[in-house]
Amino acid sequence: MAEARGFGVDIGGSGIKGSLVDTEGGVLAEERMRIPTPQPSTPDAVADAVAEIVEKFAWSGPVGVTLPCVIKDGEALTAANIDKNWIGTDAQSLFADRLGRPRDEIVVLNDADAAGIAEMRSGAGVGHRGQVVVLTFGTGIGSAMFIDGKLVPNTEFGHIEVDGHDAETQAAASVKDDLELSYEEWAPRVTRYVQGLEKFLWPDLIIAGGGVSKKGHKWIPLLETRTPVVAAALRNDAGIVGAAMAAETRGNN
Repeated sequence: MAEARGFGVDIGGSGIKGSLVDTEGGVLAEERMRIPTPQPSTPDAVADAVAEIVEKFAWSGPVGVTLPCVIKDGEALTAANIDKNWIGTDAQSLFADRLGRPRDEIVVLNDADAAGIAEMRSGAGVGHRGQVVVLTFGTGIGSAMFIDGKLVPNTEFGHIEVDGHDAETQAAASVKDDLELSYEEWAPRVTRYVQGLEKFLWPDLIIAGGGVSKKGHKWIPLLETRTPVVAAALRNDAGIVGAAMAAETRGNN
C-alpha cells in the first residue's frame, strides 16, 4: 500500500467517500469507504457520516472535507444537491466538534476546487501554467480555476446562462443519463456550454472531470472548442485526494 500522509472526505448528493491518501503520489493509500448520503442530508446527519468514515480508518491527523457549496472561512454559503440547512452553517466548526479536533485541523472546501487541486498537483494539470479550468460533470457541473497554478476559489461556472438556461441543466452528466443520450448526442450540449464559457474566459487548458471522464475518449474528441480539453486523470478519487492535500498544506502553514 502507498504511504498515508493525509485524509480526505468527499461529500456528494448521493454518496460520502473517504480514505487515507498518499498526498505525495496523489493516490489513495487504502481502498476508500463509501456510504450513502443521509436523506435528508442535514448538517448533523452528514457530520455523523463523516465521523463514521474517519473513525473507520483510525486517522488522528488533519482532515480535509469537501462540500458541494461555496465555502468562505469554513462557512457554507450555498448548497447544491444537499440540504439547504447547510447555508449559513459553520461547517469547519461542525466537523471539528464531531471529530473531536481543534478547528484548525479541519479544512473545508468546495468539491470542485478540491478535485482541481488534485489534478493540478498530481493529474492532468501537472506542469501547466496560465489559466486552467477544471470542470466536473456529475449531477451538476462544478468548476475550479487556476492562474499559474494558484486556485481562484469558489467559481460557479456551471451556472452561466447558455441559450437562456442554467448551463448545468443542459450539459451535466445527469442530463445525459436522464434523457438517455448517447455520447454523440450529449457532446454538442457540452460544446455549447464550453463555447459559452469561452465568451468570458480564455483558458489555456480545460480538464474534464467527474465520473464521465473515464469515458472521455468517447466524447471529448467530439467537442468543438477553442480551448484544448483533456480528461481528468484522478477521476472520482480527485475530491478525496484534493481534500487531503488541502488539509496537509494548511497544517504545514
